[in-house]
Amino acid sequence: MTDILIVEDNSEIAGLLCDFLRMENYTVSVAENGEKALELYGKYGARLIILDIMLPGIDGFAVCQKIREDSNTPIIIVSAKSDKEDKLNGLVLGADDYIEKPYDVDILIAKISGIFKRRYQSDVVVSGNLKLDKIKRIAYKNDEALQMTSKEFELLLCLIENGGKTLSKEWLFNQIWGFDSFSEPQTLTVHIKWLREKTEEDPKSPQHIMTVWGVGYRYEEKV
Repeated sequence: MTDILIVEDNSEIAGLLCDFLRMENYTVSVAENGEKALELYGKYGARLIILDIMLPGIDGFAVCQKIREDSNTPIIIVSAKSDKEDKLNGLVLGADDYIEKPYDVDILIAKISGIFKRRYQSDVVVSGNLKLDKIKRIAYKNDEALQMTSKEFELLLCLIENGGKTLSKEWLFNQIWGFDSFSEPQTLTVHIKWLREKTEEDPKSPQHIMTVWGVGYRYEEKV
């Protein structure tokens, strides 16, 4: 998965920002329009999106709205549009921040660093009686280690970190197995079944890994 997806139609701005971010050891992809952004995100995902608004074709607001349909990936809007209505629209659609152009690249990088520290640098993820150690790549239920494959661990982690969001089967498959994987999409269904058997009290009546018929799956953290 890419660290940062830059969605920017100005190649000079995109190139400079790429250089600065790569100097900070982030992996970066660039999309010059909204359609390409959604294609890249659907195939490879991203841990954070830097999103311009004024794009050819699909604008940044539409991209933000589409991504928010099944993901809580952090989105920072950077735009020359400085009207209050534009800022409110971006935030209402689900952006985590809205920065006006021209911006101080050091400020942007500081904001990105803060998001990564809060969202991704915790070594342990806890959900109810489940605990996932991202360093050891071990999942625990009631403090007992579960026998789990690497893909099962990645899938469970992805579901928990996107808790409450309905994730499409295609998006999940691409996140875990990759767009160019030789695995069959049915693999996802099998892995969901295995995860329920290992994590749910009653796998036939799951309370956490929920099926959203015709769409995909949603993780619910219930007390």
